[in-house]
Amino acid sequence: MLVMLTAAVGLYALGGYMGEGLYGVVDSNFRFDREVAFDPMAPVRLLQEAIGRGLLLIAPFALLMLVVSVAGTLLLGGWTFNLEGLAPKFEKLNPVKGLQRMFGLRAVIELVKALAKVLVVGLVGLLVLYTFRDDFLALARVPLETGIAGGIRLFFQAFVFLALALALVAAVDVPYQLWDNSRKLRMTRQELKEEFKETEGKPEVKSRIRQLQRELSRGRMLEKVPQADVVVTNPTHFAVALQYDQLKMQAPKVVAKGVGLIALRIRELAEESKVPIFEAPPLARALYHTTEIDQEIPSGLYLAVAQVLAYIYQLRNATADARPLRPEPEIPEEFMKYANRGMSTEQ
Repeated sequence: MLVMLTAAVGLYALGGYMGEGLYGVVDSNFRFDREVAFDPMAPVRLLQEAIGRGLLLIAPFALLMLVVSVAGTLLLGGWTFNLEGLAPKFEKLNPVKGLQRMFGLRAVIELVKALAKVLVVGLVGLLVLYTFRDDFLALARVPLETGIAGGIRLFFQAFVFLALALALVAAVDVPYQLWDNSRKLRMTRQELKEEFKETEGKPEVKSRIRQLQRELSRGRMLEKVPQADVVVTNPTHFAVALQYDQLKMQAPKVVAKGVGLIALRIRELAEESKVPIFEAPPLARALYHTTEIDQEIPSGLYLAVAQVLAYIYQLRNATADARPLRPEPEIPEEFMKYANRGMSTEQ
């Protein structure tokens, strides 16, 4: 449709220039001297000159048509450069698939569309020929210069009507093509499953990977228990190992924590490494629920942990006769909800 419409506009704008030039080509080739008439190579030379001049005359029009034909494709589908289209596909030689393409639903739709296009454009073309039949026949009886100008005018009018017919076809076909292309790009449910498996991995594989990651993380965590200064317990369900270096740390940090069997393993490692174990159920639960591995404890628990660490440091320097009093760590009100969490499990 764009090509036909541009052709009409191009003939209207460049028709006079091309008509005069082509008239000059024809006129000069039918006017020659007597010597040229007896030169065997003259017809070849004159033909070459006529073709060269004719190509130069229609070059602007041809360039305009080329630009529009490319621009129309870009407007509809965008720019795509892919060398895969040049690769041979032997599946296209499969006669079974060829028959499926010929007799499938898409083939029927394309056939109906093609017949509708031919019918619409053909009827408009016949109507144009019938309407301007006298003008076309009159071209044979007028001078050459007038005939070329009249022919260009008739072609311009014919192209306008054909472009309008194609515009009607495009108004129906372009939305359908966009919808059909969008439908083809959608993946089926099975394709979505396969892509999910390829990108995310199979569920059983992901589960095994997560299990291995947890085991590796747990192993690295347990290796740090002997470096802890104290292990705060629940006494059995929760265990949190704390480390504090006054020269390197702003606050104590959690080097290991666990619940259930992991908590039991932390206690065992602490006992083997002679790391002090301090039983404080509310503090142990609060630390477990509000901290992460290798992170400092929250500021709200500074006082409670400081009381525990001070007691542990006093124990190291105390004698058998002068043991320090065991403190009862104070848990702030905002941490009591964590301190009470897990009590039903413990019971």
